[in-house]
Amino acid sequence: MRAVSERALVIIPTYNEAPNLGNLVPLVLSQDERLEVLVVDDNSPDGTGQLAEALARANPRVHVLHREGKRGLGTAYLTGFRWAIERGYDYVFEMDADFSHDPVHLKDFLKAVADADLVLGSRYLDGKVTVVNWPMARLLLSYTANIYARRLTGLRMWDLTGGFKCFRRRVLETIDLSQVRSNGYAFQIEMSVRAWRKGFRLKEIPIVFVDRTEGASKMNHAIVREAIWMVPRLRLMAWFGRI
Repeated sequence: MRAVSERALVIIPTYNEAPNLGNLVPLVLSQDERLEVLVVDDNSPDGTGQLAEALARANPRVHVLHREGKRGLGTAYLTGFRWAIERGYDYVFEMDADFSHDPVHLKDFLKAVADADLVLGSRYLDGKVTVVNWPMARLLLSYTANIYARRLTGLRMWDLTGGFKCFRRRVLETIDLSQVRSNGYAFQIEMSVRAWRKGFRLKEIPIVFVDRTEGASKMNHAIVREAIWMVPRLRLMAWFGRI
């Protein structure tokens, strides 16, 4: 039986996610009594931060960090990781605020992490695509990006760019977070590669990824360019023992 003292933190970065957050947080908390939520809001002009504060006042399992401006996905997670480490959470999740990551899968992650150190939610496990409502161009970009990342890094995971993940705390304590350089979707590749290079056990589980129905996508050309150059940089860093 699991210890009742185990705690898991779901980090949800937000920027203009008011239409989603009020519905998402209760669904996350209902999946398991160990789960708590940390909203990291980048001063959303639509009032997401204020909504998060209201949720936190109503439920002690909800926490909020406010940042001064839009500083990017990777730095939001790094801020959340440090907050989680300081407070001794056993498991730390990454999760999007737009319902593309179904909270139902949180139970699957908690089961899978029993014999892993980092669990990745995969949209392409064993070559099976489980993505709903993406345009074909976006799907092809994502799928080929993962082939590119696998070949250059040597990490044989099907979905290295996905953002639905669960870390054991010791992974985040071992990685030097101050040396993590990516901020967009390359951040997902970098964190997984760093964990793998440290000798941690990685595992993939299937998820169904559904494109957002509310709000605007954060994908842009700068994020794609960062991923293109960061992957070979990670390969070089591994060669020189800098990971």
